[in-house]
Amino acid sequence: MIRTQSDSLSRIASRTTVRIALTSAIVIAAACGGADAAPASEDKVRIPVRVVTAESRRTMPPIVLTGTLGAKEEIPLAFKVGGVVARVAVEAGQSVTEGQVLAELSLAEIDAQVSAAREGRDKAQRDLTRAERLLADSVATRSQVEDARTQLDVTSAQLRAAEFNRQYAVIRAPASGIVLRRQLEVGQLVGPNTQLIVLRTERRGLVLRAAAADRDAVRLKAGETARIAFDAFPGREFTGRIERVGVSAMPTTGTYEVEIAVQAGDQRLASGLIGRASMSPRAATAMPMIPAEALLEVDGAAASVFVLDETGDAVHRIAVRVAFLDGPMAAISAGLPPNARVVTAGATRLTEGAKVTVSAERAP
Repeated sequence: MIRTQSDSLSRIASRTTVRIALTSAIVIAAACGGADAAPASEDKVRIPVRVVTAESRRTMPPIVLTGTLGAKEEIPLAFKVGGVVARVAVEAGQSVTEGQVLAELSLAEIDAQVSAAREGRDKAQRDLTRAERLLADSVATRSQVEDARTQLDVTSAQLRAAEFNRQYAVIRAPASGIVLRRQLEVGQLVGPNTQLIVLRTERRGLVLRAAAADRDAVRLKAGETARIAFDAFPGREFTGRIERVGVSAMPTTGTYEVEIAVQAGDQRLASGLIGRASMSPRAATAMPMIPAEALLEVDGAAASVFVLDETGDAVHRIAVRVAFLDGPMAAISAGLPPNARVVTAGATRLTEGAKVTVSAERAP
């Protein structure tokens, strides 16, 4: 029994000695091969990243305005004098040609006024002729002749006014176009200068009239292009150009009216359509643009980014200021050197001076 226990202890001691020998061999081998293993360890700590080269652009944040489509020239038409409507020759939506009669008043009263003015003028002409004869016979005075001449001038002016009013007792189309609204009926008694018909002409094209806040109005300039979309034509985009930006705010809203000429092409556009115009005004100075995903520690306009050093092997963190975001892109107003190579993918894993491997590089 004692001999059996002694044999077991001997076997355990032998196995322990083998383990110690193997462990010592491994440690020695690792020490001998350490110089060769170091480079492999260094390669493993390099972080793969993607970078973009910042590109300077003068693009500003887009401005989107909503407005109503109409003709540049929409003319409200009215009678010069009041009276009873005798005839209405058009309906709303009807196309008309220049000079076409649209409506007219009953001329009975107006013709009577013209006739009375003509009779008054003729009488004044006779009185002047008589006064000049009497002056030649030394019966009338020079003053009486001058009074008769003045009376002739007055009655002649009254006749011209009556004839002018008769001319505008008829509404004619000042240009070819489409009747947008008609607000009169036969037999209706209308007053002078009351808007009765609105005519849309095509000679000056179509415009989208929109209201812009002051911060947007100061960035818009006549001649800049715009992209226009209408809900009535989904998926289709029209080209526009800013024609006018108001120089004073509208008193009721405090906004500035903007007129954008619309190129309709072969599409017939109705007045009153609601459209959205998108414009990208250009900044006075160019600013570098980078993907917004490159920004770190964003706090308002302050942020930071990682950029590659001159060797392209390491990165440095720099502080920047963000001017605005334009979709997935960010405009940098300060802090970013020209043509800097900015880290996008992989930036969150980096620290100052970290070694990197550029896996892809692309333009912003």
